[in-house]
Amino acid sequence: MLVAPKRDRRAERREATTAEILEAAWELTRSQGLAGLSLRALAEKIGMRPPSLYWYFNSKNAIYDAMFAQGNRQLLARLAEQRWPADAKGILRLSARAFVEFSTEDVQRYQLLFQRTIPGFQPSAEAYALAMQVVDQMRARLAAAGLTEQRAFDMWTALVSGVAAQQIANEPGGDRWLRLIDEMVDIYVDRFTGKQARREKG
Repeated sequence: MLVAPKRDRRAERREATTAEILEAAWELTRSQGLAGLSLRALAEKIGMRPPSLYWYFNSKNAIYDAMFAQGNRQLLARLAEQRWPADAKGILRLSARAFVEFSTEDVQRYQLLFQRTIPGFQPSAEAYALAMQVVDQMRARLAAAGLTEQRAFDMWTALVSGVAAQQIANEPGGDRWLRLIDEMVDIYVDRFTGKQARREKG
């Protein structure tokens, strides 16, 4: 007779409360701004006394760190669910669109993941490792498109982050810059693949 493994109900409750705290933290930052997160307001939102938060997070920066890790996991999941094409332009069009759409759908998450919005906040090594997985995947997409130079990678990150920043700053909720992605990717690919082809000829 098989015996079901014993559940760790205390760990389950802690995990559920941690998730509730993070959800409430995101909700507060969306209404008050990322830097305006208040531990007192956060505790009140989930019906907890402020000192009790320290059972779960030992500082406000620890909450930001958990949010940073969560945001990067969400981006990794978004990339994993894509159906990647085989051609260079198709790969990079989809890569750019996935990144920019992810960035523009939640401004506070974008600021936390990609800008230095919180004075004194540095992600932990564990959280930063998730961000580096995103970078590694971006490099892999470029390599699959035949682009391996550091210069090509630097220009690519400037391109896609610039599109996201322009859309967020100038037309939040719109698509003015999103509509430019395919054309910009085509110009970028033609520029770098043409350069590499000329080198191979020479």
